[in-house]
Amino acid sequence: MKEFNYVTLRESPEIADKAAEWFSSKWGVPKEAYLECMQAYLNNETEYGWYLCLDGDKIVSGLGVIENDFHDRKDLTPNVCAVYTEEEYRCKGIAGNLLNMVVDDLKSKGITPIYLVTDHTGFYEKYGWKFLCMVQGDGEPDMTRMYIHD
Repeated sequence: MKEFNYVTLRESPEIADKAAEWFSSKWGVPKEAYLECMQAYLNNETEYGWYLCLDGDKIVSGLGVIENDFHDRKDLTPNVCAVYTEEEYRCKGIAGNLLNMVVDDLKSKGITPIYLVTDHTGFYEKYGWKFLCMVQGDGEPDMTRMYIHD
């Protein structure tokens, strides 16, 4: 079975630029926006971090934690964001491992509960997330599902 390397960006700060580029290519958010959040984490200005799965030196999955993932419930914070796994790496438990990693890391820092918005149903529940409510995404016509993990 293939071994993957799970890291926080603080453990591998040299890949920040590459990670920002990778997330930008997946979500269409400017690379600079990711770099700004990543630099705040690397400079210890926040404990809201970035978590990656590497296959050798290739980023194959990742997620971040930010104050608010562009929705109207500013009181529900922090938010897991930008969860993505490359298609050929899906269904291998990678995203679940990253989700568990972020929950454990933030809990160890006294940060709980945490939230995420998604259109998926049935996936996050496998990893202890519970549906909380519907939220209005910034500029989105439809409501989106909000999950909580405590």
